[in-house]
Amino acid sequence: MPPRNDAALEFLLTRRSRPAKTLTAPGPSRAELLPILTAAARSPDHGKLEPWRFIVLEQGAMARLADLAEKRGRELGKSDEDLVKGRSQFDQGILAVAVIEVRRQSDKIPALEQTYSTGAVCLALLNAALAAGWGANWLTGWPSHDPAFCAEGLGLAEHERVAGLIHIATETSAPPDRPRPDLDAITSWVSE
Repeated sequence: MPPRNDAALEFLLTRRSRPAKTLTAPGPSRAELLPILTAAARSPDHGKLEPWRFIVLEQGAMARLADLAEKRGRELGKSDEDLVKGRSQFDQGILAVAVIEVRRQSDKIPALEQTYSTGAVCLALLNAALAAGWGANWLTGWPSHDPAFCAEGLGLAEHERVAGLIHIATETSAPPDRPRPDLDAITSWVSE
């Protein structure tokens, strides 16, 4: 049995995402981001397919993406509220890592398992950023699900999709904890 890591367990038991709107400059430098990306890339990956990749969105890209979100929202007939919401994560963003699911052809690994692996990468990236002392939040939003936005703004191919935009920067305030699931209500024990 590997040695117990109480510090890691305590981190996982108390971790809390930071609302993206409470994050401010500075964000991590490229050198500071590399170990976070490395940790995320160690996620479970059945078949070693690497069905994901990263696109690092630095602050200079955020204004372009905000404008594109507004343009696409108008073309799609989105409400004013949706337009504001679609723009805001880019308008307010300092740095975000887009985790892109890249479906790989495989006779052995179902597409759903590739999606699960990509989700694990998002969570690992979020936790690694928090463990490194940054504020971080996992967002998506309607622009992330719009194929035209993703193709034009992020250069995605048809077989790719955004699994998450992990915003990483300096936190301005720690949020209060939120209610957590009732383990008795969601856990079954099978003994036989």
